[in-house]
Amino acid sequence: MNKLKNETELVKEALRVGAVYAAKRAYGAIENQDSHKLKVEFIYRVLVEDKLIQPLAKDQISHPNMAHKLALWISRQLPAGHPLLK
Repeated sequence: MNKLKNETELVKEALRVGAVYAAKRAYGAIENQDSHKLKVEFIYRVLVEDKLIQPLAKDQISHPNMAHKLALWISRQLPAGHPLLK
């Protein structure tokens, strides 16, 4: 697993966009007091449930791997030339 350039910022953007998506799909909302790990896992599971990302293998499920999957997902959603992709 190679770390993406700006991966931390991409994960933050994925959490923001994923939270809006989850709310529109009536999965629930992310609370401000929720931990970063909980937010990543929630958005990851929502996207897997809706088949927007491929799930990790059972032995590969971990916070860093889920965050990496979110970063990959959002990097494909952003338009070409977006500052986070440079």
